[in-house]
Amino acid sequence: MQQKLQRFGGYLAAMVIPNIGAFIAWGLITALVIPTGWLARLGFGGGEGGEIWGTTSDALVGPMIFYLLPLLIAYTGGKMVHGHRGGVLAAIAVMGAIGAEGNFTADDGEVLTTRVPQFLGAMIIGPLSGWVMKKIDEFLEPRTPAGFEMLFNNFSQGFGGLGLTFLSYWVIGPVSAFVADTFGNIVTSISDAGLLPLADIPIEVAKVLFLNNAINHGVLTPLGATDVAEQGRSIFFLLETNPGPGLGLLGAYWFAGTGLAKLSAPGAMVIHFIGGIHEVYFPYILMNPVMIGAMWAGGISADLIFVATDAGLVSSPSPGSIIAYLALLPAEGGAVFGVFAGVAVGAVLAFVVGSGLLRLFPVKDMTDNEADIAGGGLADAMPDIPGVANA
Repeated sequence: MQQKLQRFGGYLAAMVIPNIGAFIAWGLITALVIPTGWLARLGFGGGEGGEIWGTTSDALVGPMIFYLLPLLIAYTGGKMVHGHRGGVLAAIAVMGAIGAEGNFTADDGEVLTTRVPQFLGAMIIGPLSGWVMKKIDEFLEPRTPAGFEMLFNNFSQGFGGLGLTFLSYWVIGPVSAFVADTFGNIVTSISDAGLLPLADIPIEVAKVLFLNNAINHGVLTPLGATDVAEQGRSIFFLLETNPGPGLGLLGAYWFAGTGLAKLSAPGAMVIHFIGGIHEVYFPYILMNPVMIGAMWAGGISADLIFVATDAGLVSSPSPGSIIAYLALLPAEGGAVFGVFAGVAVGAVLAFVVGSGLLRLFPVKDMTDNEADIAGGGLADAMPDIPGVANA
């Protein structure tokens, strides 16, 4: 079971890891140009107009997270299965999921129509498109008359894109939105039942599926806004954005991991904890799904501290970094102590549990050509990525 989970997780990670640079770029741009970002806080714009250095967050942040990142993930997934043709078909098909809309039930019962970043949809449609393109080519290749290869190749890809785009729009996009809505409803129900620390269980699973923005901005931020109006701070702003558990997880890989995971962990720690780009640690869980236990241990323990100390922030930190936490601390000293105590406890527990899990269930070295990930090794799945194929 462990090997099967690692194969599946490694395959998902293989679609994300080659595009980490794009996630980092998006995170840095987001941290700079959003209305509550660093440039606005330094007096370079923002406020009601929202324009910073001649641009707005809607002009950069939105298009990147809704279009660029899902397209990159889908293309990578299709290319892993059937080269460039599979990647192109995947990029065509994922546009259907990107254009799909989902219905979300707000806290007041109102049904809202919105969109979620289709990372999950891209991870589904990408490999599927590569497989479909591969089967089409296998069928047409022996039946293609000499001299008509380009015509058959282009039209087969075009018709394949037509069918998969509609499938993505009608099925995969709405299903991904439904998954996000379901996780949000679970979190709300757990909170209403007075079991707030247990909300970390669905939150961490949703984050690994790249639904973190949907959970945070679609569910937790509206709940937090209500608390702020009543008591000036809210614990809901701490649940998804807490950088402590992710720091502990990456520290565990640095301490007890091997190969590329171990070598890349220190840089990821800085990007995550200081930069607030939580997406950088998701592949570390996908490559070894048992490590979600470390995130649960860190997240639940941190939430217990938050509840016990009545901790909270005055707004949702954007991005979810320790620096953003400093800027959004409430005035009450006890609440401030609770915030830092929760972050520290979450980091320590995630590190301890994560180190133990890596000793019991070691992830195979990502730089080993014999690694059995994604049905043949990460190096085999991404042969054209420098530093992986030749490691």
